[in-house]
Amino acid sequence: METSVEMGIVATGTAFGTRRDVAETAGEYLPDPEAVTKLGYESYHRVADGVTAVDLAAEASRAALENAGLGIEDVDLIVLGHSDIPQYLGWDPSAAVARALGAHGTPTVLFTQSCAAWSLALDHAAGAMALSPDTGTVLVAMVNVVSETHTNRMDFNGTIASDGAAAAVLRRGHPRFRRLSSASFTNPEFADLFRIEVGGSAHPVPPPGRTHRDLDPMIAVYEHFGADPERFGRFIGEVVGRFADVVDQALARAGRDRSELARLIYFNDSQRAIHGVADAIGIHVARTNAELARRLGHMGAADQLVSLHLHAEAGELVPGDLVALAGVASPGMHWFCTLVEV
Repeated sequence: METSVEMGIVATGTAFGTRRDVAETAGEYLPDPEAVTKLGYESYHRVADGVTAVDLAAEASRAALENAGLGIEDVDLIVLGHSDIPQYLGWDPSAAVARALGAHGTPTVLFTQSCAAWSLALDHAAGAMALSPDTGTVLVAMVNVVSETHTNRMDFNGTIASDGAAAAVLRRGHPRFRRLSSASFTNPEFADLFRIEVGGSAHPVPPPGRTHRDLDPMIAVYEHFGADPERFGRFIGEVVGRFADVVDQALARAGRDRSELARLIYFNDSQRAIHGVADAIGIHVARTNAELARRLGHMGAADQLVSLHLHAEAGELVPGDLVALAGVASPGMHWFCTLVEV
C-alpha cells in the first residue's frame, strides 16, 4: 500500500472560453464537417482573441481561492500544468500565473507533459508536503488554450480540442477529496507520435510557402506504423490494456479494487473511446465523464479536474465515493491514474 502525506482538495474553480456549437462551426475547420460530428461532441470552448493561457489559469485560480476562502498569501506553492503550445519560448508560465495572482516569493513549478500533467501535479504537491513541513497549502492549476496557428482543433488526435482551465486548492490533512494513490507508465517507443514538426529548435520555421498547420502531426503516426492497420490495431489494444493496468496499480497501492470505484473520470475523449475504457475497467459508462465530454471538448491537462469540479457541483459525488482520475497522454506516451476519495 502507498504511504504519503494526507492531502485533500479544499475547493476548485474553473474558467472556460466561449461555448461554441460543433455542428454550427465544424465547417470553419474541416471540408467534411460530418467527419467530426461522429466523434460525439456537441460543443467546445474557444477563448476570445487576445485571451491567453495565463489569463485563463489565473481566472480559475482566483475562483478556487475564493471558494476556499483564502488569499494568494495563504498559498505555499503554485503548480501549473500547461498542455498546448506556450505563448513564448524560453519562458515559464507558472511564474507568469503567480505574477497575475499577486504572489510574492511563492515557489512555482511547471509541468508540460500534456494530459498527464494533472496527475504529476498532485504527486508533486504531496511530495512537497512530505518533504517540507512549511508546505501546507498548494494551488494547482491546469490549462489548455489551443494555438490555432500550429494545429487544427478539430483535426488532431481524434478529439476536438477546447480552451479551459481548472484549479484546486490542496491542503495537508484536509479530510475531503483526499488523494489516496497514483500510478503511471511511459512507453518511450512512442515518443515521436503526434509531435508538431515545426516551431522547435530542430525546425524553427516552416518551409517556404507553407504554414505550421500544413504539416500534419498525424503524419508521424502513419509513418511510425508503416501504414499497417494491424500494427496500428495492436497499438490501440495497448492503449486500452495499459490504461487498465495503471488503474489496477493505483487501486492496489491504495488497498482497493475495481468493485469499489464509484466513478471513472477519463480525459474528454470521443464517445467511442470513453465507452471503450469504461468496458475495460468494467464500469457503466453512466459513471464516467462521457456526458461532460460531449459539452466540454478536450481541455488537455484540465479535463480530469474540470470534470471532478462539475460532478461535485452537480451533487453526483458523495462522501466516501472512490474516484479514479485517469487517462492516456500523447505525445509520450504516458498512462496515468490518481485515486481520490470524496
